Amino acid sequence: MPITELLERNARDFPFDISLVEINPEAEANARRTWKEYELIESNPHDVGRKEMTWSEFDRKANRFANLLLTRGVGKGDKIAILMMNCIDWLPVYFGILKTGALAVPLNFRYTAEEIKYCLKKADCSGLVFGSEFVGRMESICDAIPNVSILLYVGEDCPTFADSYDQYINYCSDKKPEIEITDNDYGAIYFSSGTTGFPKAILHKHRSLSHSAKCEQNHHRQTKNDVFLCIPPLYHTGAKMHWFGSLFSGSKAVILKGTRPEYILKAVSDERCTIVWLLVPWAQDILDAIDSGDVDLREYRLDQWRLMHIGAQPVPPSLIKRWRGVFPHHDYDTNYGLSESIGPGCVHLGLENVHKVGAIGKAGYGWKTRIVDMDRNDVEPGQVGELAVYGPGVMTCYYNDPEATAEVLEDGWLFTGDMAETDEDGFIYLVDRKKDVIISGGENIYPVQIEDFLRKHDDIKDVAVIGLPDARLGEIAAAIVELKEGHDVYEEAIEDFCIDLPRYKRPRKIIFAEVPRNPTGKIEKPLLRKRYNAENVVAKEVEKE
Repeated sequence: MPITELLERNARDFPFDISLVEINPEAEANARRTWKEYELIESNPHDVGRKEMTWSEFDRKANRFANLLLTRGVGKGDKIAILMMNCIDWLPVYFGILKTGALAVPLNFRYTAEEIKYCLKKADCSGLVFGSEFVGRMESICDAIPNVSILLYVGEDCPTFADSYDQYINYCSDKKPEIEITDNDYGAIYFSSGTTGFPKAILHKHRSLSHSAKCEQNHHRQTKNDVFLCIPPLYHTGAKMHWFGSLFSGSKAVILKGTRPEYILKAVSDERCTIVWLLVPWAQDILDAIDSGDVDLREYRLDQWRLMHIGAQPVPPSLIKRWRGVFPHHDYDTNYGLSESIGPGCVHLGLENVHKVGAIGKAGYGWKTRIVDMDRNDVEPGQVGELAVYGPGVMTCYYNDPEATAEVLEDGWLFTGDMAETDEDGFIYLVDRKKDVIISGGENIYPVQIEDFLRKHDDIKDVAVIGLPDARLGEIAAAIVELKEGHDVYEEAIEDFCIDLPRYKRPRKIIFAEVPRNPTGKIEKPLLRKRYNAENVVAKEVEKE
């Protein structure tokens, strides 16, 4: 069924149940300071930082937005972009677009004005819904996007170059538009993370979106009684497709605006969350805050929290060992996926396989996997090859890019560009991105293996390993090491720690610096390579002088 029918079913079956809650800790904190200053004792600042919406309200708001778009001439096959920070209106806007038969095109909130312009053109967008945070960026390009005839602004003080969403939405009908939508209709275009250049536009049908909902609910056994805490940005498949499990089960989800450990734990406690998806840095921050005493678990009600899962990047086994030491009753799962495979779930560990921590798991619900060599022939267990996936969530194509599509799609198989291997039980272990493999003196070095090793060091908070050019070896491994706050370690100590690594895997260069990650938690290795390759060149030129 089309993904929109799940929303309509929930509105019909659970009209008065809460579907979404938005928590804004900063707004609540500001209210507390203001009301304390003016001694407004009877006011409740918690009301300022919290909004909620029933399933019936959710569906009606989506219908209103769909009908608003229809009055603007939006029809089946049109593309409407979303450029908004996480908020309670984000998902109704998304579903309103889908209910018109148009395609939703979520955009990364970190895009520059030029990147926004590029993506709007690449996806052939005729409309854009944007929030107050993006007024400056949109103002600088609004005259350069003539094909985008619909600009709708969500928020107060609407700029003159756009129309106000808030002004028009309440005057539109909340009845479902009479537009037939099928599984085979196109539903969305998502953009790749752009780690290899400008992002690619990834085209998906409704069947992909619906399967991701079934997959998520199956993997994490979500029921009507579960409460999912959503922290990552909703523009990304990793957040939205995890939330699709709540959509499928008709259960409540909480959108948290903030990633500080105390914000996360308070939201879990106050809203009685049972499932929390964390990125690696957030899980590390929570554990570090507990270890340092900045967070006291006795202040929170966490007995209902049953599952912590992580995805979007390789997960250090040492992190999960630490986590289970603090939260021994938690189930744990990791999910692997790409926007090209409609986000998480094409591979997953499984709640019962915590003894296989370090693996990303096996083929997910409705999926098949292969590990292949350069000629795309299957390799033996224990041999490293490229991971390929096959299933109902594989993208249709890279929109308007047949050459890039042909590189990764063959007979329905999606070749991911991730290097992996299987163990004797068939569990898949990520080795590294194909493009991140370092070839040093003829040896293949997989940075993830070195990163996992270095994260065991008690003073290291995060680490990224990249290849730097070397005249003799071709490349050398360089480790960018981010230390925990207040910890001081010398390069020699890191080198001594690496003595247990095979000689060819030991980093030849140690750089103490912050490790940059994108909004989905992935290390921005192209940025690091560009930064430190440039420094490497300058250093060598200085040596010559």
